[in-house]
Amino acid sequence: MTTDPSAYAINGRFLTQPLTGVQRYAREVLGALDRSLAATRQRSTLVAPPKPSAIPRLDAIDVSITRSPGGHLWEQAVLPINWRGPLLNLCNTAPVMRASQVVCIHDANVFRMPDSYGWRFRALYRTLQPMIVRRAARIATVSHDAARQLAEHLPIALRDVEILPNGHEHALRWNAAAARVFSEKPQDRPFVLLLGSRARHKNIGLILGLADTLDALGVDLLVAGGDGGIFTGIETVRAANIRMLGRVSDDDLALLFSRAICLAFPSFTEGFGLPVLEAMASGCPVVSSDRSSLPEICGGAALMASPNDPETWTAHLAALAGSTALRDDLRGRGRIQAARYSWNTTARGYLDLCGRLS
Repeated sequence: MTTDPSAYAINGRFLTQPLTGVQRYAREVLGALDRSLAATRQRSTLVAPPKPSAIPRLDAIDVSITRSPGGHLWEQAVLPINWRGPLLNLCNTAPVMRASQVVCIHDANVFRMPDSYGWRFRALYRTLQPMIVRRAARIATVSHDAARQLAEHLPIALRDVEILPNGHEHALRWNAAAARVFSEKPQDRPFVLLLGSRARHKNIGLILGLADTLDALGVDLLVAGGDGGIFTGIETVRAANIRMLGRVSDDDLALLFSRAICLAFPSFTEGFGLPVLEAMASGCPVVSSDRSSLPEICGGAALMASPNDPETWTAHLAALAGSTALRDDLRGRGRIQAARYSWNTTARGYLDLCGRLS
């Protein structure tokens, strides 16, 4: 049986959440779904809590805003009442009591590295996700490694997890010329870029600990990104050549990628590692951890190192700082690797999954 797209709705709770990698995924999949539906003259619906932020222009997806407050209570009680049909959920959680739904769970980090998260978040996810997996018609995730994680920690077989990864095209829309990140304080020295929160699994302390070594090479360390309330943090290292940028815009990120010696990405675990793909798509060399999904996403287009091996990280960063040829080689390989990941392909995968909901 094939389900008409108009019979199911997209869970729009992500439109009221801060934009992190998971919400970026949902927004980009939504846009790609809209394009696919418009091309075939089909329609669907997105159901969202009150006060969504920056709803994108949608040509084939109708937006229904409910009146009740948002949050987990909205998702568990209000959403199922306002939409009785099948659901597509793109951000890790879904109504527990709904069986006819597709749910994307991006990783099993809350099980693999629970100390990264506050106890409330940890308890909630460890309670909700097993129940969701047992009832949902289809479970998706963003990488083969993430699928293995889910099969290890949740009641689902590996063969039953659909792989629908992130795409790269959004990074090509960013405009470095519109960046404001250096408008008040120019950046004169070469720099290594470090992204992400201070969550323990991000392991940014490893790179911060190399600041003095980088300083001796004439290289600064720029740290961009903010912390979400779900995480438990680590202490920040202080050094003269560390510049903390805080949250930056997408256009700022485009400029940072264009000027950085490389992106350093030392995570212990990632469901996907979207910043790595964004960097490669933008022509920024990458030095990445060799754990979890990252070898899969990087392919042969990045320098890899153990997240527990500062000596190898030092050697890789020094090599990139000293070799234009190496940086150019990684830029070229990175763009080729990034092009293998497309939002349009992922959206078609969701259309197929939703079309098979009974």
